[in-house]
Amino acid sequence: MLVPLAGAVALAVLLGVAAFVIFNRDHDCSGGKLALRVVAAPDIEPSLTKIANNYNKAMHSIDSKCVDVTVAKEAAARTANSLAAGKATADFWVADSSLLMESLRRTPAGKALPEPEGSIAASPVVLAAAKSAASKLSGSLTPSWTSMIAAANVANVDGPGKKVRVLALDPQKNSAGLAALLAAAGTAREAGQDKALVGALKELSGQLASDSTALLASLTVKSGTKVPVGVASEQAIYAHNAKKPEAPVVALYPEEGTLSLDYPVTILTKEPATLKAAADFKQALSTDSATKILRDAGFRSADGKAGSVLTKEKGFTPETPQALPAPDGATVARMVQTWSRLNLGTRMLTLLDVSGTMALPVPGTGMTRMQAISKIATEGLGLFPADSEVGVWAFSTHMNGRGKDWREVVPVGPLSESIDGTLRKELLAKQLTTIQAKATGDTGLNDTLKAAYTEMTKTYKQDKINTLLILTDGAGNDDPDGGIKNPAILQFLKDTYDPKRPVSILLIAFGPDAASGKQQMDALAKATGGEAYIAKNILQVRDFFLQGMERRLCSPNCDG
Repeated sequence: MLVPLAGAVALAVLLGVAAFVIFNRDHDCSGGKLALRVVAAPDIEPSLTKIANNYNKAMHSIDSKCVDVTVAKEAAARTANSLAAGKATADFWVADSSLLMESLRRTPAGKALPEPEGSIAASPVVLAAAKSAASKLSGSLTPSWTSMIAAANVANVDGPGKKVRVLALDPQKNSAGLAALLAAAGTAREAGQDKALVGALKELSGQLASDSTALLASLTVKSGTKVPVGVASEQAIYAHNAKKPEAPVVALYPEEGTLSLDYPVTILTKEPATLKAAADFKQALSTDSATKILRDAGFRSADGKAGSVLTKEKGFTPETPQALPAPDGATVARMVQTWSRLNLGTRMLTLLDVSGTMALPVPGTGMTRMQAISKIATEGLGLFPADSEVGVWAFSTHMNGRGKDWREVVPVGPLSESIDGTLRKELLAKQLTTIQAKATGDTGLNDTLKAAYTEMTKTYKQDKINTLLILTDGAGNDDPDGGIKNPAILQFLKDTYDPKRPVSILLIAFGPDAASGKQQMDALAKATGGEAYIAKNILQVRDFFLQGMERRLCSPNCDG
């Protein structure tokens, strides 16, 4: 009996040795470990860590060394900045969006960045609302980028923004925010809504969340009678709900289509052995087991197919959403620049005409020109955020002693700053509603303009858009005591204007005399890269202010 048993043991030993030899031929770790450092966007890092752990257990061998993959999480924008500065230490990068890569590639430092080598997952960028509040959106907001713009447009005071508060992700820090911005901008331009887009961007710049976690949590916080609506990736919504919050969030898919986060792989290492390890790990990311891990975490596969967790019962649409055309690198770079310029602070001095003609009535309105202009100023100033620096001068003739045609009403400074116990914003509103026309005053515009333009040039702030706003009834310069003539003030502006430190003139006129002075108004504004408008009614002023903001995007080359 012992002989057969001994033979069986010997056979088992021989088979074990053979298996060991065969196994180690493909998994030879005799040379130690070969480190592969992976950095990934925070949303996909947990899934990649699971995949990496399985990969490490399988003992993948490169040149007699077992690959040891470690995964660190880092915001894609931060990794991009490190790469641009030449300080990145990772071998293998999984960003959350090719859009970010395109933006980086347009910079001098980004030109040397290796090309991405395909995507490993996808997650469409969608609108989001608390499940309990989603039904209240019916009739006030359809799931679309166009509706979102209308609701966020600061100048559309009677639009859906009365019932909806739109929240956004900072596109300079968050790829889903950048994708939403590009999707909204593209559909707005298709629909001819450029001014509405500017108004929406200005409003959204004050409603930013740093990341999806903060934004989705805020959707469940009551905001008076307004329903909060935000933007996020589909996967972020799934991850939020997976934590079983008291108030889950649902995805609202834009009817025009959307852009998706596509999680591109970029191999950064140049070391030969590590390059082999990176290629091997990249291949492992496309296996069925890796794909299942990603889908189970709420991601779609790279072709847009959803896994079993994205169900209608959980507030998702399993079908692949319609895709908007992917913007090219130039479009992405322009939008990033647009956002940056629009969100530069505002520094503005308003010159308010209080000459005698301002006391005349405006037919059909029940207001004097002074009241109408003051209402225009109040409407316009209401479009600017609290960190804007604003001031007002009144002008006519002999306003502060003989020969001086202007008087400082409120000095330029932050709207949120207190002046003798009163916020500047409140002080401006009070002064604008109580200011009176000077019955015997003429219109010393040119002398005032020279003094104001000199002051704004001297106190120029590099981090702000510096603007001189003129509100008048359009009578032009009427100074019987002399002063600067029209040709001289134009020459002064042309000589003083510096495109590297631009102070632009925005001129808005309201009244029957405005049309006759339009040529000179245009000349004054154009000399500084600005614009002149004639308002036919009070409501038009919102559009004029937005058009003035639009010029920030092209300044100082708007007309050339």
